[in-house]
Amino acid sequence: MTKPHHTRTDQELTELDAPRPAHEEAAFNQFEGRDANNSDNDVSETFDSSSLDDQQRRAEQASSDEAAGAQKPEQQENETFNPRLTNLYTISWLIFFSFWGTLARLGVEAITLYPNSPFTSRVLWANLGGSFFIGFLTEDRKLFQQEWGSSGPTKDHAAHVKVKKTIPLYIGLATGFCGCFTSFSSFMKDSFLAMANGLDSASPTTPYESAGAIASRNGGYSFLALLAILIVEPSVSISALKAGAHFALLLEPVTPTLPFRFFRKAIDPLAVVLAFGCWFAAVLMSIWPAGDKTHWRFRATFPLIFSPLGCLSRYYLSKYLNARIPSFPLGTFVANIAGTIVLGMAWDLQHATGIGASPGASINGCAILEGIIEGFCGCLTTVSTWVLELDALRRRHAWLYGLCSASVGLAFLIVIMGSMAWTVGFASPACS
Repeated sequence: MTKPHHTRTDQELTELDAPRPAHEEAAFNQFEGRDANNSDNDVSETFDSSSLDDQQRRAEQASSDEAAGAQKPEQQENETFNPRLTNLYTISWLIFFSFWGTLARLGVEAITLYPNSPFTSRVLWANLGGSFFIGFLTEDRKLFQQEWGSSGPTKDHAAHVKVKKTIPLYIGLATGFCGCFTSFSSFMKDSFLAMANGLDSASPTTPYESAGAIASRNGGYSFLALLAILIVEPSVSISALKAGAHFALLLEPVTPTLPFRFFRKAIDPLAVVLAFGCWFAAVLMSIWPAGDKTHWRFRATFPLIFSPLGCLSRYYLSKYLNARIPSFPLGTFVANIAGTIVLGMAWDLQHATGIGASPGASINGCAILEGIIEGFCGCLTTVSTWVLELDALRRRHAWLYGLCSASVGLAFLIVIMGSMAWTVGFASPACS
């Protein structure tokens, strides 16, 4: 007797059955991808019509005061919503938070390099942190409660979480910060290095330093190391996602609500100045670093220059491709695999004698390759969105999507990095 396929119902929804991040669904394109046959002034496209019908019926049943209070903000929304400005603010928040996500990931990887650390893949802790935060954001019901100016008890949660994904600040936090805090390409790189016995471990005596020499081991042990990373990192990230959702519910009674009009009128325009100003400052600091040129460029400034490019590329790939196959988020898949391929090629160049490794290597060239690895590839790929999609998909679709992502990414690195690691070998980068 075959086991019937399990289908989720409204009665079975858990606290993590929140929709995917802003860049995953076609509904997200509403603020700039409207039907050409419709009027540009028809702001009602931003909301799901069925949700509005439900809200209208509930509003009619409420008192006249509550109905009037709920309609007034919606009138303000029609006056303030502007697709072009919304798109500009969204891009600005993505750029701004890509800096903070990259710095957070690099910082976490640095402080987790200590003697006798329990796990050699240091990106694990960044993936954990980003997945926890995106779990909090997707379940939170208070921060963005005003939803483009329309708030009140008549607003149901389904409409709230759908519209929340079109708010520029939310997109910046979920897609920008969480997406750049986590890195699928680094996860794949560590998986390959564990299989090839090339993953550096921490120094047994000194924090913030790697051990250097790697002892040889049997191929079976390398296979076990590969399995450890492939199993532990997704498991920890999914657990952090669920923990973040529970934490949002725990803090719901004390979580404040961000004022819509203040953020729309003051904070969103400020994000434009901060985003492009910080990007320009990163370029200036790379040209005239405040300290040691190699350390500044290698550890921070070059990754910051490349991080917005990766973040915006992932955002647009997901925006235009994810809705094409609902059971397989194609945009996120393409971003993760493309970023992994670019990382593999940049890693080979950085560890090739005469290109990125001594002797005869350019230190600046080595630092630029590091910027591509940690900045562009680290932000083009994401684990936080990946595990959120795995949790949202039906079980068999999730298994297919997860296994395809990991196996295809690892297969490309075996070809790209393995062809060098198992022939001439990796040399130490000149800028490390």
